[in-house]
Amino acid sequence: MIRHADLGDTDFGRSKKLKERIDAGEINFGGNVKLKIYGLLKCPSGKRMKVANRVFFVSEEEAVRAGFRPCGRCMKEDYERWKKAL
Repeated sequence: MIRHADLGDTDFGRSKKLKERIDAGEINFGGNVKLKIYGLLKCPSGKRMKVANRVFFVSEEEAVRAGFRPCGRCMKEDYERWKKAL
């Protein structure tokens, strides 16, 4: 899990290191540390969250191991499976 705030240098509010890591395939999912939800990087809900709450994951497995659940908006099928498993 990588906190957005730990990525360092920013260019107009966006981390240069973040874009480099996404382009390199090192970051594939985003999450909200307070709500314990993870989802796709393109999710509108994820884009609106506060930077202080934003974390990133290499894989879904990493997010699940950290105790996060799938987003109900951008990962509906995964969310439904998670919900039924409760």
